[in-house]
Amino acid sequence: MFWKFLDNIESIICRFLLSGFVLLLFVQILSRELFGYSFSWIEELSVYMFVWFVFFGASYAALKSAHNRVTFQFKFLPARYIKWIEAFADLFWIFFNVYFIYLAYDFVFNRMNKFWKSQTLGIEMKYIYMVLPVAFTLMTIRILQVNYKKLIRGDDIADPDQIDLDEIKANSDADKNA
Repeated sequence: MFWKFLDNIESIICRFLLSGFVLLLFVQILSRELFGYSFSWIEELSVYMFVWFVFFGASYAALKSAHNRVTFQFKFLPARYIKWIEAFADLFWIFFNVYFIYLAYDFVFNRMNKFWKSQTLGIEMKYIYMVLPVAFTLMTIRILQVNYKKLIRGDDIADPDQIDLDEIKANSDADKNA
């Protein structure tokens, strides 16, 4: 149960953030249109929630192996080499992430002024920017996890863009009828 929760943490966080900022913006629209009053803090909080949503969504995409890649060159290579070349490319991604984690950590915890606060909420900006080292660390873990599954365990991590939904539906309909 705990491991399943950890394996879906990005999905849970993204669902919470998406529903939260959509609900807040809906309240803001109703408030403006019906009462002619606007909550300034709602827009700021919605922007921060959206930014967090984007970064955790990027980590979730890494978990699902759904990031955009240039794969045209793989059509000219034998299939057995493709997963190793992708893993080699992922090494560069991991190096970038580790360096970015270092820079983000240094910025958030060493260089940010304690008195930098958000305009309307009054929250220290360090808490807003903390998404950078957290999300990039999580993304790096997910990249390593996906490569472990592909290279060591031999699992086939399907690219969500390559999944044929009609075939899945036909198979599930056949299972229901059987």
